[in-house]
Amino acid sequence: MRTKLFAGVAFAALLIPASAYAQSTGTIDFEEGSEEIVVTGTRTQNGVNGIVVPDTTKTRGVLNQEFIQRQAPGQSVNDLINQLPGVSYTNNDPFGSSGGSLNIRGFEGSRISQTFDGIPLNDSGNYAIYGNQQLDPELIEQVNVNMGTTDVDSPTAGATGSTVNYRTRNPSEDFGVRLIGSVGDFDFFRIFGLVDTGTFTSFGTRAWLSASSARNHSPFNDRAQVEKQQYNAKIYQPLGDGGDFIAIAGHWNENRNNFQGSVPLRTDTGVLTGSRVVGPNTNNRFPITNDEREYSVPLCQITNTARPGVADTANSCGSVFDERFNPSNTGNVRINSRFTLAEGLVFAADPYYQYTKANGGGTTVGQEVRRDVNPAGGAANCNTAANSATVSCQVGYIGGTPYFGRDLNGDGDLLDTVRLLTPSQTQTHRIGVISSLRYTVSPGQTVRVAYTYDRARHRQTGETGFLQYNGQPFDVFPVNDPVLDVNGRALQKRDRLSFAILHQFAAQYNGEFFDGTFRVDAGISVKFLRRNLNNYCATSSAAGFIECFGSDSAAQAAWLAANPTQTVPYAAGVEGATCPANPTPSTNCTFPTQGPQQRIVDYKRALPNIGYVADITDKLSLYGNFSQSIQVPGTDNLYNSFYYPVTADQANPKPETTDNLETGLRYRSSKVQAQVAAWYTNYKNRLASSYDAELDKTVYRNLGKVKRFGFDGTIAYRPINELSVYAFGSYLDSEIQDDVVAGRTAAGAAIYAPTKGKRESNAPVYTFGGGAQADLGFADFGFNVKRTGPRYIYDTNEPVRQIVSGNVIQVFGAKVPAYTLVDFNARIPLGWAGLNDKTYFQLNVLNAFDELWVSSLNSGNGALNQGPTFSGTGAITGYGNAPNSQIGYPRTFMGSLVVGF
Repeated sequence: MRTKLFAGVAFAALLIPASAYAQSTGTIDFEEGSEEIVVTGTRTQNGVNGIVVPDTTKTRGVLNQEFIQRQAPGQSVNDLINQLPGVSYTNNDPFGSSGGSLNIRGFEGSRISQTFDGIPLNDSGNYAIYGNQQLDPELIEQVNVNMGTTDVDSPTAGATGSTVNYRTRNPSEDFGVRLIGSVGDFDFFRIFGLVDTGTFTSFGTRAWLSASSARNHSPFNDRAQVEKQQYNAKIYQPLGDGGDFIAIAGHWNENRNNFQGSVPLRTDTGVLTGSRVVGPNTNNRFPITNDEREYSVPLCQITNTARPGVADTANSCGSVFDERFNPSNTGNVRINSRFTLAEGLVFAADPYYQYTKANGGGTTVGQEVRRDVNPAGGAANCNTAANSATVSCQVGYIGGTPYFGRDLNGDGDLLDTVRLLTPSQTQTHRIGVISSLRYTVSPGQTVRVAYTYDRARHRQTGETGFLQYNGQPFDVFPVNDPVLDVNGRALQKRDRLSFAILHQFAAQYNGEFFDGTFRVDAGISVKFLRRNLNNYCATSSAAGFIECFGSDSAAQAAWLAANPTQTVPYAAGVEGATCPANPTPSTNCTFPTQGPQQRIVDYKRALPNIGYVADITDKLSLYGNFSQSIQVPGTDNLYNSFYYPVTADQANPKPETTDNLETGLRYRSSKVQAQVAAWYTNYKNRLASSYDAELDKTVYRNLGKVKRFGFDGTIAYRPINELSVYAFGSYLDSEIQDDVVAGRTAAGAAIYAPTKGKRESNAPVYTFGGGAQADLGFADFGFNVKRTGPRYIYDTNEPVRQIVSGNVIQVFGAKVPAYTLVDFNARIPLGWAGLNDKTYFQLNVLNAFDELWVSSLNSGNGALNQGPTFSGTGAITGYGNAPNSQIGYPRTFMGSLVVGF
């Protein structure tokens, strides 16, 4: 009985790292001190083949080093968890260096909380997860996934459902070195090195250091290159012999990769057959056969020379998608600590600092001439010296184009256009702390309180940079040396400063009853979220288009004077002087153009999290959980709302909330780990993107209520020590409750997209798979197989269409087809060569049967942004470009030599 076991094993439980199945040090301590002590001293906690089913109130899956080390070296941790039920990760390359798209029970990446030693990894602005910026897998002790709920102290403003938490290994007490060299298809080459210092002080201090470097070219276009390097270190100091410690760790990651493999999702059926080839441009298509996956991007050379007195025109060199860069520098410093203050009273604190410098985007044709910001007020010709000095001729980033007012190509005139690098730049400094105080009231009765502070300074700019003659940038970060205008100012396509601030208070109780056979875990999290937003540009569209003049207040004033008002269909909250009396939804409202300004938006919410575990036998248990979660609007959504006066409803987007309910059965023994669960999620204010009725652009809209339900299950079985097998599966259904406004007629009447009763896009209907691992002594062999079900492209569940010569042509179906990926691994120990058992050769084969499949979908959040356009009467007049999608990677071989001593 658990209560009787408490005194004998509580201390031992604190020392068992295998039971650390949560994210922060405080949550780990809370679970170790209560839930997990029953398994101390058994093999149950170690799982089967590295797959663990923890005994918690939530549906949770865990992968440890036994599983991780068999996978491809350098692989993204988000791809590793693809073997858990309900998880779908579409990797953009075979090596984990180009990102991908994560989905768990229908929650896409921006709605999933991802943490690294407890600290939040989601983008502080849009909550995105970047799969290519994760920790080297050789350093991950274990990764655990909450399938449909967050932990009570999850440090997130954006997760409405799942969590992915991984923790680094602790340094070994013995000196050791591990070296890995890997080569593979597509010129893949990676090296990894790890040094454990062992214990080097009399009080137990130990540390490790690691470094890795990887490079390859795109499987689809050998001109697109990927380079990555990463450095990590950790020092661990035990405090006494009761489980207390301080650990300090650092991480630095650099990615230099081209965009790659993203092509229009169309196969040109019907009259368009044969009219297009595979490629990244809007007039290209998706491959139909395996042989078409590799496409060519012609070598580019800027041929036009600078000619005085001649209007030289920019060409397209450098504008192709696969020539663009998506660089990032990311780093963090993390402290994890645990202190016993008194018997049964434990304090834990995890402070951190994070840094991000990254950009993404393409090129733009820059203008040497100034821009006439008020062409309606006169025919000022800004090309002439006399008129260029008038108040209406200004320099700035106007209408999506930079106007410099100076010679850019060195020919002495102001007549030319020059192609420039113009990505969206982001730099973030983020600090925070996750703290927890746990008290054991009595055996089987534990409480804790927790506080989290997270503050991110989010600087988003859009400087321009010069290109070389081959279309490549001189510097992938234009912010380092931006192009200046005639006044010595750096022109930017966006210019904003944001502070995302989270104060979170939490309380949690864990109680055991009926001799430990029934456990209750109840908690509540109270979040106070603030967005301090500073937009230094004028907003000219509800889709977020802006007009930027930097610190040139005179130019900004001239543009605002020429564009004093905006007119849109009825906007609640701006009645009175801006709308006619008794406005209706078809009434046009006029309001002042919103110039540079600051807005502060606050959100707060109390979120319960309660669950239970009831033991039916010593191995079989029933569990359940109910939780609520929130996602406050992200940076882009909030800055788009700057188009409206602060009093308008549209200027105050509502947060998205979920009610999550799950129940399941779990069986755990040293030979079998099994779990099956049924779950239900109820969305309110589901955020989506759709049509801007005023300017025919995409804006964020409220999709309203969405109901989602499903089930998932997994089983891992080890009949003998030399063989283990596992299987998993999941099913998901969702239903959007209302139609969404997709446009308006000339009279202002709403035009609705038929979303009511439809499934959400981008989430697979089902997944199932399994695998096996065999140890034959002289070699190990294993495989993983997974089938991912079809995914709807649009929330309307309609096919991809185009209008050609007045005819509506279907160019792709409503769903992306299901696909099956099979991976093999083999390991040959090199003891026969006189080497130790830590030295071996490993072979990994990914997509072994060379399946042609669609990887990440880019149809948008809400998937209405590629939809139809309408006439003034509501008739469909055309369809947008086909959505881009990622070509799934082909069969890939990788060989690795692992040396350890």
